[in-house]
Amino acid sequence: MTTFALVGPGPGLGFAAARCFGKAGHCVALFSRSAQHQDNLAAELARENIHARGFTADVLDPASLTEALREAADTLAPVEILQFSPVPRGDFIRPVLDTTAADLDDPLAFSVKPSRMPDRTAFTQVSGPGRGTLLFVNGSSAVRPHPDRAGTSTAFAAESAYAAMLHTALAPEKIHAAQLVVPGAINPDSEHSSPEALAELLYGLHTDRKGFRRHAEPMPDPQDGTP
Repeated sequence: MTTFALVGPGPGLGFAAARCFGKAGHCVALFSRSAQHQDNLAAELARENIHARGFTADVLDPASLTEALREAADTLAPVEILQFSPVPRGDFIRPVLDTTAADLDDPLAFSVKPSRMPDRTAFTQVSGPGRGTLLFVNGSSAVRPHPDRAGTSTAFAAESAYAAMLHTALAPEKIHAAQLVVPGAINPDSEHSSPEALAELLYGLHTDRKGFRRHAEPMPDPQDGTP
């Protein structure tokens, strides 16, 4: 058995992804600042016979995240899949002309620094080729910057570039880095962008191991006046 590690376990996509990978036979490690939040989600997963546990870490403190990942690997099982999908803070989203250089510090620290490849020990413990997976989840501003969302547009683009480099650099080590771009809102009633549908896409990125980027839905055409 191996572990699915989830950074940013929200009640929507995060829970759906944890449930999907847990049902596939993985232990689930939940990483956030709130122990109570982790415990609540772990209890919900336990009701479906999924072995889950929370680990306290702050994405703005990469050292705490690295230590928590090591603890998860030692406590549960070696980490086979790491999903990085923390929800950005609301103050990251402001118009570009109202954004100062200092306003970019936290978005970049939030999205880029913790997404750097962690200690690979957790992945190299997994026996057999083609097993380790890094999954990055971003909104449309990762590939199409929006002038009203300067912080996330800048940070997500940097995260995308870093993840793409990991995709190439880690391929010889049989670690697959992939990105899922969700162009619009995550909607429980959406055919392609419901939490359950997106969780299945993420599981497919792990099992198929083909290419770097997948869009949940077609990107709107800016020529149509759609942002």
